Amino acid sequence: MTEQPWRVLFLSRRTTARSLMAEAIMNQSGAGRFIARSAGVEAVTAKSLDPVTQEVLESARFSIEGLRSKTLKALLAEEEDHFDFIFTLSDTARNEPFPDWPGHPISAHWSCEDPVTAEYENLGANVVYGRVLAGLERRIGAFMQLPFASLDRASLQHHVDQINETHS
Repeated sequence: MTEQPWRVLFLSRRTTARSLMAEAIMNQSGAGRFIARSAGVEAVTAKSLDPVTQEVLESARFSIEGLRSKTLKALLAEEEDHFDFIFTLSDTARNEPFPDWPGHPISAHWSCEDPVTAEYENLGANVVYGRVLAGLERRIGAFMQLPFASLDRASLQHHVDQINETHS
């Protein structure tokens, strides 16, 4: 694929929690090997970062600098480069008819609970958001450990598909 940083897009329904968490995790943990972006497939009404998402990310020592909710359409208008990998995190995003992506990225669906709409019952919001964050950290950690240089496209596709099954 490329020796430059791997460009990764995380898509969710509204980009208020899951995809923003994934972006923060990958940009910080990837140490320059990855450039992550996030977007939502539905219109975004939030003008600022969801307060619980912000609190959970900061509590886990992830930077929130530059994180903001945006639609896929808005993101694509801003981005000039292609993505190497695209991960959908919500069933809504998974079922969207996407454009022909420049560069033909490898894609996979990593199903994640939506903490924004979760029913907390006896758990607090921070516990649910934290559970989602931990699941994303496991998947992203496994992804970043892949031996990219020694895998062909079909092998990479197989590995990113398997990550959802083994690290959710």
